[in-house]
Amino acid sequence: MRLRLGTFNVENLLTRHRFEPGGRTETAAAMSLFHFPRADERDAVERSLAVALEDDKRQMTALAIAEANADIWMLQEVDSLASLQAFFANYVHRIADHRYGHFTLIDGNDRRSIDIGFAARRDLVAPQQVTVRSHREMSFAEAEAFSPEVAAFGIGPRDKVFARDCLSVTLTFGDRELTLFGCHFKSMNNGRDDGRQATLPIRRAEALAVRRIIEARFGSGWREANWAILGDLNAYRIGLGPLAEPTDEGESGIEPLLDDFAVDPMLALPPHERWTHFRRYWSETHQKLLESHMPLDHILLSPALAAANPEPAIQLIRRGLPYRVPLDPREADRSMGKLALTNDRYPRVGWDRPKASDHCPLTIELTIPKPQGRS
Repeated sequence: MRLRLGTFNVENLLTRHRFEPGGRTETAAAMSLFHFPRADERDAVERSLAVALEDDKRQMTALAIAEANADIWMLQEVDSLASLQAFFANYVHRIADHRYGHFTLIDGNDRRSIDIGFAARRDLVAPQQVTVRSHREMSFAEAEAFSPEVAAFGIGPRDKVFARDCLSVTLTFGDRELTLFGCHFKSMNNGRDDGRQATLPIRRAEALAVRRIIEARFGSGWREANWAILGDLNAYRIGLGPLAEPTDEGESGIEPLLDDFAVDPMLALPPHERWTHFRRYWSETHQKLLESHMPLDHILLSPALAAANPEPAIQLIRRGLPYRVPLDPREADRSMGKLALTNDRYPRVGWDRPKASDHCPLTIELTIPKPQGRS
């Protein structure tokens, strides 16, 4: 049987108009232009603005999901099960070829309550064929991932290892089974030159934890089992600078998942296509603007799945990204005039916003093999 799996960081799919005062950039820019003498007046205006902006954004998010046409989704940065269901019912299902169900979201450890959501085609499996498990309570000690570098954050061995969760979903299809591990690792604290390196020990610990979960789940047969890790891992080794120049950023933090363990099928793509996020920021260290196209989002396959799919069909949907993002990292001209004329975007996408997300969805079509030993 063949399935199309997808992962997508949908960027703050919320039922709240802000995380905290000044905590949501979509409304902060417009609100900064006005003075409100009363807090309740400001809050009412901000709510109205958030609703209008969210509607524009979610039409584009839904377009990206519909175009990707995946059978199964792992979505990151979802506020609640209610918002996940409402989004699919009122946006995705108005334009998509599939009807999704089996919605799952378990509150994780993120202080902003942005969690990992799961959705699958309704007709793919019956409810009793879907088994879900959260690992949000797993500690650094249980994961055998505590280290002096982790302790330097003021973290103890009994603290929770996952910044959000590792959401495990097993789907049973008669004579075969597929287990997905949805993840959203610790962010790199964008805007800080040292953010990536400073937070790397936490992501390494999370990667170790996911590996321990898989090894415990499948025992000595983990190589032969059908499993995949999907999500925004906030980790990469090779970024793409201007002219798609590869930049080795050093350790990614997810080496425990890649060293003699899972297989990264994105390596089959041409180097200039291996990215899901674009970052342009001012570097205080270098005193200039820096740009990078980065592969933050991943679908990593078990050895068995990788062997059954030596030439997997991988797709990245970039039409929901804002115009400020160079869609071809090889392009030398990154002037506003050039970028503004680079089409291949959904209707009403803006220079910076509205947009589908700051990430693009990643999908892969796979043959799911029967367990070894079965005819």
